Order: sequence, then C-alpha cells, then structure tokens
Amino acid sequence: MGTYDDECLEVFLKKQLQLFREEVASNLEEAEAFLEDCMAVVCRSIGEVREYFEEAGMDISGMKDQELEEASEVFALSDGRYLIVEG
Repeated sequence: MGTYDDECLEVFLKKQLQLFREEVASNLEEAEAFLEDCMAVVCRSIGEVREYFEEAGMDISGMKDQELEEASEVFALSDGRYLIVEG
C-alpha cells in the first residue's frame, strides 16, 4: 500500500459510517483510493488534529480534545495517531 498504512485503512473501513451514510469502500484497495482522492491526513497527536483544523479555518476555539476526537471526520488509531477524512 502507499500513503496510508494498514491500520489507517482498516480503521477507516470499519468506521466509515461515522462520517458517511453509506459505505464508500469495501476493501483495503478501495479505502486507500478513497482516502487519496479526498486527501485524508494522518496526524501524530490530538494537538496536530487541532492545528490541522485551525489551519483549515475551522472555528474550534473552546473545543476540548475529547470533542475533537469525537468529530465525525476524526478516526482514532490504536497507536495514538488520528486519521482526518473530510467528506
């Protein structure tokens, strides 16, 4: 696989319905193609997630880290990283 490791792809496949009404990918190859098409971002920490949203111009002032983690665009990975997918 390319840009996204297996964990990113598997977590997205498993939890894609938290962001979309219907599945957009049914296997790892489709997940990778979709994530590449929408330019999904992998962040190393919740602090990087915050920076990403701020740089994108989103008003997240006053949001706690837990609220950011619960955003539908944010997929928590087991190693503390986060995948951000904008639908």
